[in-house]
Amino acid sequence: MDLRQLRYFVAVATTKNFTRAAEQMHIAQPPLSRQIQLLEEELGVLLIQRSSRPLRLTDAGRVFYEEALQVLHRVEQMKAGAKRVGQDRRQSISIAYVASTLYGGLPMLIRMFRKRYPETDIHLVDLSSVHQIAELKSGRIDLGFGRIRTGDTSVARVVLREERLVLALPPSSPLAKARGRISLKELVNQNLIVFPKDPRPSYADHVLSLVHDQGIQLGEIHEVREIQAALGLVASEMGVCIIPAAARVRSDLVYRVIDDERATSPIILSHRLNDDSWYIAAIKELIVEMYAENPPWLDLENNAFPSLLGKEVPITTSTKVSRRKGSSQKLSSN
Repeated sequence: MDLRQLRYFVAVATTKNFTRAAEQMHIAQPPLSRQIQLLEEELGVLLIQRSSRPLRLTDAGRVFYEEALQVLHRVEQMKAGAKRVGQDRRQSISIAYVASTLYGGLPMLIRMFRKRYPETDIHLVDLSSVHQIAELKSGRIDLGFGRIRTGDTSVARVVLREERLVLALPPSSPLAKARGRISLKELVNQNLIVFPKDPRPSYADHVLSLVHDQGIQLGEIHEVREIQAALGLVASEMGVCIIPAAARVRSDLVYRVIDDERATSPIILSHRLNDDSWYIAAIKELIVEMYAENPPWLDLENNAFPSLLGKEVPITTSTKVSRRKGSSQKLSSN
């Protein structure tokens, strides 16, 4: 098995067509097909169902495809790292985020990282949680901060915290007259504004499921692209909106915490599985330090640190990680 065979296989798996894959790799189709066949013979399993149109991967093929992507990405990282050292160039990392994380700890985290590692450039990319997974797997981003859990086994996820949800109301709303917590059942016949409009699944689906699971009949549902637009519509008295607690930034609205234990939204750090790049450990360490500082948005009334959830490992202030740049040590809890 060699890298050439991996590249050929990934091209076939991506295009779902031997002819297009051969064109993409600038090779005739017969030798490309032969290399895939040799790869299957070496592994002792079929990777591609050739009888289907378009081509489909077998179960073994899907697993091999995910692993091949990671191997090829790691090879590119090695090449880029060697060139960077040889040419004395600065390293850069790409971090994706969903807009609502900008109201919590992300800006503080980025400031801390830049101060601790001034020789590393950070590129921030506004991406939905769903798109973050695809971009991580393709190697176009290095880390992602999102809110949607996925079952993709090629991506590792760390739940940083569960943030309580609140209801944003225009001051004229009858629901704004009271203070304190509010039950979701009081949303009956209310116009609800959700975000983002696409892609789905998204935070909008999480909010709608909370309401629908209790059989609550809403008025109209307005879908908008971003949280800023949603809050603007609330201020325009077009409806109400369920938002993360840290996003209570408009002074012309009334906010009431939702009285439901399920009314939370996770903030999830994602990266490629088995990626031991130094900056992953560095980011996790800085998050621990940031939490230890107890910033105002991290109050215990509106945030929770869940226990172990499947493969998602929560960070707590007791978590420790090596501070040495380049360390591959994982987070561990005492």
